[in-house]
Amino acid sequence: MNTDKILAEAIAKDYAPKDNSKIVALKKLDKKAKLPATVFTYTFGIISALIVGTGMSFAMQVIGSGVAGMAAGIVIGIIGFILCGINYPIYKKMLERGKAKYAYEIVELAREISEKE
Repeated sequence: MNTDKILAEAIAKDYAPKDNSKIVALKKLDKKAKLPATVFTYTFGIISALIVGTGMSFAMQVIGSGVAGMAAGIVIGIIGFILCGINYPIYKKMLERGKAKYAYEIVELAREISEKE
């Protein structure tokens, strides 16, 4: 196999006009349905992990000192773990809502594509 030929065809395919515009539209709709839930989940997860880390820093007395700092760290850490725990159920609800919002359009477009072939 000539790898140069394969590479050239792959690059040319990126620049060729897209004749399957319905498939591209279907992929865009799918992405549009899933993107808000994904962005929220990553953002919420990062913030939750940072809260856990802050709580751990207080609990191990890297930040602050004394029993009050340690107790505050434990409470902050527990709050962070709870937020991490509810992240997935929130994601599932948001994804379900996004899919429901675009379901009709996606199903109709998929039906058109499948009937075409």
